Amino acid sequence: QVQLVESGGGLLQAGGSLRLSCAASGRTFSSYALGWFRQAPGKEREFVAGISRSGTRTSYADSVKGRFTISRDNAKKMVYLQMNSLKPEDTAVYYCAANILGGYSIYNRPTEYDYWGQGTQVTVSS
Repeated sequence: QVQLVESGGGLLQAGGSLRLSCAASGRTFSSYALGWFRQAPGKEREFVAGISRSGTRTSYADSVKGRFTISRDNAKKMVYLQMNSLKPEDTAVYYCAANILGGYSIYNRPTEYDYWGQGTQVTVSS
């Protein structure tokens, strides 16, 4: 069983920055592929960023490329999402997710992930 717990969400103005954190359990964290997704009210959950097991490969949605950075610390069993130049359209609940068997790849579909956190709210005002 893998547990994921997000933190770091909040309310801020457009143009600001925020760093989300996700703490994971599990003995083989360093083998997981990890991702961040978000879901706004009335919309489907969408891919934001993904990272491979070693952290050397990353992928981003076009809407956040150049503004968001995903990273991981395998020793601490943590994954992060640094969000800069935030826009009102970034407002959503943000979730971290883990694929426990396919760590060498990056996945951008929710169905490709095995475990999810409970989410953390990010609200960006204009």
